[in-house]
Amino acid sequence: MKNNIFEDLFVFELANNHWGDVERGKKIITDFSRIVRFNNIKAAIKLQFRDPEHFIHKDFQSRDDIRYIKKTMATKMNEEEYGILTDAIRKSGCITMSTPFDEKSVDTCVNLGIQIIKIASSDINDWVLIEKIAKTRKPVIVSTAGSSLKDIDDLVTFFTNRNIPLAINHCVAKYPTKKSELELNQIDFLKNRYPDLVIGLSTHEYNEDIEIPMYIAYAKGARTFERHIDIDFNNVPVSPYCSLPHDIDRWIKAYKKAKEICGVPSEYKKIPDESEILYLDALVRGVYAKRNLKAGETLTDDDVYLAIPLQKGQISCRELMNGEVLLNDISVDNPIKIDDIDSPYAYNSSLKELIYNRGLDD
Repeated sequence: MKNNIFEDLFVFELANNHWGDVERGKKIITDFSRIVRFNNIKAAIKLQFRDPEHFIHKDFQSRDDIRYIKKTMATKMNEEEYGILTDAIRKSGCITMSTPFDEKSVDTCVNLGIQIIKIASSDINDWVLIEKIAKTRKPVIVSTAGSSLKDIDDLVTFFTNRNIPLAINHCVAKYPTKKSELELNQIDFLKNRYPDLVIGLSTHEYNEDIEIPMYIAYAKGARTFERHIDIDFNNVPVSPYCSLPHDIDRWIKAYKKAKEICGVPSEYKKIPDESEILYLDALVRGVYAKRNLKAGETLTDDDVYLAIPLQKGQISCRELMNGEVLLNDISVDNPIKIDDIDSPYAYNSSLKELIYNRGLDD
């Protein structure tokens, strides 16, 4: 079920910030696709599809006192206009993505060849809409703000049983979100409960705060990241939870820094590099003669002591075994070398080479 399309995917939520103006929408796409190319990342630019005439009851479509309805009506587009923006996203090199809020808008996703569908937090248990989305067989990302555990479990079971790729975003539906409200430990919870799924973060904090949550979210294992985007253009106010291009550039760079700091994936043991090994080898204790030793003696703990530095060819605390027979005389306080003992290590050419290449020169 884990699909590579979700791994290290940035989702830039254009939402309604086109304000019903195709040219404004195209400018947002152009400005942010440049940031994507400059930073060489995998990114989707996400639209929101609504069919207002069916999504909003006809008796309420003119209600300017209801903010959500007023904005939906003020920013509405038809399928042809959505198609122009979708084509612009595709030509920009970004992945096409949309949140459909009604069944007709799911058809629009299919008609326009949208690659990934998003289920908004508000629709996590809208099973009429979810059934329609599932029939497209397209990969799905769902946000989980305000959801119950049963909501998420049911959704995961539903998409798993249909073998449809699914990613889950931790999300807090507060616009903007204070740092104290981010609840980033939920990333740990989601990763532990759904280990076969990609877990992400859909986030709405103020722009001055975006680096630190990214560091933490990546370190906790979030691998897809979503944020609202906008441009400062034609005196249209920018919401405080929306990021301008230079903010997103900072956000991506924070991700890259977090990735560098965290290193290899948590599923693997890192391979130490040569400088690290050399540093630690300098702290390994070598085996020294506690008294004058004669060839033919069998070594015991009473015959040797351990001390730094470890010298080239000298056996260390790692190789010392009781019962080894000396092949040569060793004076007190001198190192005991691999060629001085009858040991299995002496017949292993690769190990013998390692022992002669480590430590200090005589």
